[in-house]
Parts: sequence; C-alpha cells; structure tokens
Amino acid sequence: MNVLNDLQPQGVMRWFEALCAIPHGSRDTKRVSDFCVAFAKERGLRCVQDAHNNVVIYAPASAGYETHPTVILQGHLDMVCEKEPDCDINFSVDGLRLAHDDAYIYAEGTTLGGDDGIAVAYALAVLDDPTVRHPPLEVVFTVDEEIGMLGADAMDMSVLSGRVLLNCDSEDEGILTVSCAGGATSALTKPLHTEAATAQGWRVGVRGLTGGHSGVEINQGRANANKTLAAVLASLPVRLSAINGGSKDNAIPRASEALLTSDAPDFAARFASEAEKVRSALPSGETAAEFYCEPAAVGTVLTAEDSAALLALLNVVPNGVQAMSADIAGLVQTSLNLGILKTEAERAILTFSVRSSVNAEKTALIERLAETGRQYGAAYSESGAYPAWEYRRQSPLRDVMVACYERLYGKKPVVEAIHAGLECGIFSDRLKGLDAVSFGPQMHDIHTTRERLDIASTRRTWDFLLAVLAAL
Repeated sequence: MNVLNDLQPQGVMRWFEALCAIPHGSRDTKRVSDFCVAFAKERGLRCVQDAHNNVVIYAPASAGYETHPTVILQGHLDMVCEKEPDCDINFSVDGLRLAHDDAYIYAEGTTLGGDDGIAVAYALAVLDDPTVRHPPLEVVFTVDEEIGMLGADAMDMSVLSGRVLLNCDSEDEGILTVSCAGGATSALTKPLHTEAATAQGWRVGVRGLTGGHSGVEINQGRANANKTLAAVLASLPVRLSAINGGSKDNAIPRASEALLTSDAPDFAARFASEAEKVRSALPSGETAAEFYCEPAAVGTVLTAEDSAALLALLNVVPNGVQAMSADIAGLVQTSLNLGILKTEAERAILTFSVRSSVNAEKTALIERLAETGRQYGAAYSESGAYPAWEYRRQSPLRDVMVACYERLYGKKPVVEAIHAGLECGIFSDRLKGLDAVSFGPQMHDIHTTRERLDIASTRRTWDFLLAVLAAL
C-alpha cells in the first residue's frame, strides 16, 4: 500500500503498514504470527512459535552490550475488529485501508489496531536496524490479549531468561504504568424454590443511573443499580418472583428490575417512600435516577425463605471500592462490582468483577465473598482469574526510564498504576523478580472506528525507546 512511506520513523511505519495488511483479529492470529517467524528467519534470528501462535524472537546484544542484562520487549499481535455499518471489509480476509492526515494515522471505516500493532512495529524496527544499540533481547509477541490475555496465560515462560520487561501496550504518551490490578469473575449461585403467587403483583425497578467501567470508574461515586434496588426492597413486605440487572460483570449496572408480590394495600406508596430515602443517599452525580412501581401479572413467587435470603444476600454482599493504595495516591487497590444479577427458573446468579493490585487482598476478598454466599445458601464459582502486577518500591528500570524521559523532553513522565488488567501481571507472576514498565505513544478512541495514532507521538516514543535500550 505504501501509504505511510513518507512518515517518520520510517522503519516503524514500514512494519506497522505491513502488519495492517495482514488480518489479525483475536483468535485469527496464525498469519501474523507466521509473518513474525518469517521475519526472524530471514534475519538469522532464533525464534520460538508455540501452538497458540505466541512468538519469541531472540536477538544478540549490540557490540559493547554483551554483558548487560537481557531485556524483554513485549506486545500483543491481535486487534479489536470493529467497522462502520457500510464498510465492506472482511476482517478474516482483508487488510486495513490505512490513511493519514499528517497528524494522525487511521483506518478507513474500521479500527486501526494501534493497540497493539504499534508495539509489534517498534520491536520489528529495533530488530531490523543494525544501528540500534541494545542489550540481548527477547522479543515476545503474545496473542488474544483483547479477549482475556489468553496467549500470555497459555505461554510457557521457561523460554525467557530476561527479568527486565518493556511492555508497549499503553495509549497515553508520557505515562509510565508500573502496576495493575489482578482480577477474577466471581459468581454466587443460589438455588430457588417457587410456589403459586396469591398477592398483588408489581413490577418495580430503578433506571437512569450513570454506570461506567468497574475498573477505571469504580472510584467515581457511581451507584450500582442492583444494590440500589435491593436497598429499596430491604424493609418492604415482598415476595420476589424475579430480579435482574446488568449485562456485563465489568460494567457498573445502570438499571435493575424486579417482579414481586406484596400483601400491603398501600405498597406503591410504601415503595415510593423507601425509594426516596435511598435516592437521598445516592452519590450526588446520580441526578437522573428514576424509580418506578406498576401493577403486573405475577404467576409464581419464591418461597418466603428463599425470597428473604436472596434479598438479604443482595444487601450484605460487598460492592465497590474496598481499599485504596498506600503507595500511589488516588489508586483504587481493591474493589468488586456486582455487574450481573439474574434469576432463572430454579436459581439466582450474582456475578462480580473482582480486582486488586495486591494478590493477597484479591484472595482475601474472594474468600469473604464466598463465605458471605455460603451464609445465605449460595455456592461460589470463579473463572478468568489473572494475577496482579504488584507495585515495586525499588525499580531500576523505572528509574532509567524516568531519567531518559526527563533528559529527552525536559520534564518528568507521569508514573501511575491502573485498576485494570495488563499482560504484565501474568509475566510478573511467573517470572519471579521481574522489573517491568508499560508505555506507548498517544492513541485516541482505541477499539472504535474513530481510532487514531498520533504520528508525532509515535516518533517521540520511538526516540524514547531507543534511549532506554541504550541506557539499560
């Protein structure tokens, strides 16, 4: 295509364009993985490709760097594939249609895959340029990061000797990420028994809450609709028939609804009174919260015991921020989110996203959640667990990167941790003593069809990477 030929850094742009010509959505990484293997073989570099399509390329040190510690350069091969309704690209067959406006690179009608194609392009450019000064390198390209860090999780880490890792999977220039949360999807499943309804039926609920991401926005004072509705119903004479809210464990639910019966002749007024009490205690930003109560046909209800136990469980389970970091100001250290509440014919399922940047705290919170469930007859189960990348108070790599950034740009970078998951957590868990930092160029609207990669930032970040490699 040669769309990026005239852009700098030329080597990086060449390889980024080559990658964009190869379909590489999640679970469709064989072709791009083979491309990286062929790249290594053409240059006489040792390479390992596993059954999952993860790739490791080994490069000897530049002259004078032979005794320096091995450095791992790491990024992931897969991209999120989204397109406009009128776009005719077939992601399993077609490459991307790249374009640029001298300020930004983008793809016409689709996502760009800058996350994390730019990391792969940087690494290939380093390997392809004999003038770049660097220690011994282990270049690691993982797969299926976007759907759960599956490649990193399946990778045999014994093929790696390095204990210094540069991850290029951040999308904000000038920010060095040094810690992230580990997590798990946790579920409480409570068996339910039903009987015929005999009292007046009602449909009640709350909607219009702000919602948000349970990682980056859990500290923003967003009400959880499932907990909010349970609080309204806590002291009302009701028998639940069904209660449902939320669709993703990692999203703070905006709405929750219940079908129920009540013997109270003034139930609608009592519901409104309790709702107003709960509304007055909501975070100040929840100005659009709407509670409703309307007659409804209800055929069956839970037994009195199951109805009371389920409501009690909903009201006592922990939710939201549980601990803040003592090392990094403003960082949520441990949290959980009751993202999905669902009642089926014979059971209720409460699904949580649990996160912590301290592995011991994540374990303790999960044990607390499981014990709470047991007290109300609910069984605990778990899936998708991944470890935390814990903050290192002493990090020579971080010190080098801060010094290089300040020397290049006359200011210190931001050093931060995030309350979400990165592959660094898996690497740091399995490579004991690993010193890791994540960084990257400026990207905008990633994972959407408006995704853009800042050209000037890409060039500056390349200069930064070269400076860091030369300094290690």
